[in-house]
Amino acid sequence: MTGAEPDRGLGGDNADVAAPLDSLFIDAALGPLRRLIPGRAGVRMALSLAAKPRILARRSASTAGELTKVAFGRSSLAPGPKDRRFTDAAWAGNPLLRRTVQTYLATAALARELLSDADLGWSDRERMSFVIDNLIEALSPSNAPLANPAALKAALDTGGRSYLRGAVNFARDMSLPPRVPSMVDRDAFNVGSDLAVTPGQVVLRTDTFELIQYAAQTEQVRQLPMLLVPPTINKYYIADLAPDRSMVEYFVQSGQQVFLMSWRNPGADHADWGLDTYVQAVLDAMDAVEGICQVDQSILFSLCAGGIISSLLLGHLIDTGQEGRLAGFALGVTLLDQSRAGLMSSVTSPQLVAVATAKSARMGYLDGRSLAEVFAWLRPGDLIWNYWVNNYLLGKSPPAFDVLYWNADTTRLTAGLHADFMRLAIDNALVEGTATALGSPVDLSKATVDSYVIAGIADHICPWVSCYRSAQLFGGRTRFVLSTSGHIAALVNPPGNEKSNYRVGEDIPDDPQTFLAEATREQGTWWQDFARWLAEHAGEDRPAPMEAGDAEHPPLTPAPGTYVFAT
Repeated sequence: MTGAEPDRGLGGDNADVAAPLDSLFIDAALGPLRRLIPGRAGVRMALSLAAKPRILARRSASTAGELTKVAFGRSSLAPGPKDRRFTDAAWAGNPLLRRTVQTYLATAALARELLSDADLGWSDRERMSFVIDNLIEALSPSNAPLANPAALKAALDTGGRSYLRGAVNFARDMSLPPRVPSMVDRDAFNVGSDLAVTPGQVVLRTDTFELIQYAAQTEQVRQLPMLLVPPTINKYYIADLAPDRSMVEYFVQSGQQVFLMSWRNPGADHADWGLDTYVQAVLDAMDAVEGICQVDQSILFSLCAGGIISSLLLGHLIDTGQEGRLAGFALGVTLLDQSRAGLMSSVTSPQLVAVATAKSARMGYLDGRSLAEVFAWLRPGDLIWNYWVNNYLLGKSPPAFDVLYWNADTTRLTAGLHADFMRLAIDNALVEGTATALGSPVDLSKATVDSYVIAGIADHICPWVSCYRSAQLFGGRTRFVLSTSGHIAALVNPPGNEKSNYRVGEDIPDDPQTFLAEATREQGTWWQDFARWLAEHAGEDRPAPMEAGDAEHPPLTPAPGTYVFAT
């Protein structure tokens, strides 16, 4: 789980440029910029437009007329009020710069109109939308060092040193993967002192994970514990950021017993670790959690790719008659239904899967920095060119922001897990009923456990409509919650933000738009709603444990443990 949003309140307006997480692993292996080659989709778009000469003529005449108005200073074209690229007064006040921006806006509008006019199938439309949007973002005059007025002012004010600092920043960023502009000051935070500081103890360490038991912060706790399964991409502390921004801290303070898995950062020696390895790891963690708390049930809460692993485990528990061990099952921004999930679904093929998995097999792993590059190019305006201007044209250091620091703290994905994720995605196996886990067929429709599913309305990685379709796979009662913001900000959503709200519904109608229209809109954050759901599913209160672990699982080291520091 990567591709964090800047701190903008909402996650951006790029929800149509979305991708199922698993399918992104192809581009992580083969490189995302190959998507900028239109290929056959470009040929089909050209042929489609060529067959519509009247529409082409009308569009061309309209654009030519607008450009004539621009040349004579009569155009009313202006950037949108939320377009931060052109906020400097010089863009509107300087006649040459104003005409430059208006020309850019007119040609960008023409490109998008032509895409709309072309009768393209869903797959071709997704690919060409990606190509056109990236080109439009790249060609913005705000990205040009001699056109951007803020950059020119900075150069004048510093005697050119801002450009020199920018060149140094550029050389540093391009020297190492992921070769995109740095989004965060890597010296701004320290894990264990600034981030991941909720008190706890590692009570189990295996080859694949460390299990953290968080110390109670209330006199009474709920009887049934919650096991939090983070993504296998990046480190676990997206769930335990800074104080007052940590969901672990919030749920502990609500009286919930919380355990969390911290995955080991694998290397080439662990190439054969596949989905079954990770499903078994979650099962081992459940065994430990229930043993420590002396209960026969627990709640499983999983994030992003961790939710795919836990869903496979759910299928195994159903098949082996152990579903009763789950008092509740929750997923955060997890995509299980891979069909029609945006750009990457439209261009994935068995041939590409074979090439991508063969490349990771040669290395033994997929480098998380490659995934970071993929996610950045999915939202170039926010995650590439915004930092291009800041770091290189203005010569500034990137900001200090905890989510972006976590986003840059990448991990590797074993070749075995990469291949298994790819096969699961290309076959859409969880929907088609062909998935297996630990020898068990996985049929989520047989689930009877209550489930809680969270999605982000502006999620550019796991689009909310696709997460909604995933929620429809479960039997039992499902509570679907649609949060504000995008993939990461939807999760890191502490109380206190006046703009935060969420939509919630107990019924899951077939059409997601029907849900959107009928769901109750609540002010605040889903953290508050989820805490209430936990209280309903986690049993009666009992005195908080005085110590971590038990005789079989003694405390090994304080949280955040050791695996989180592995590079």
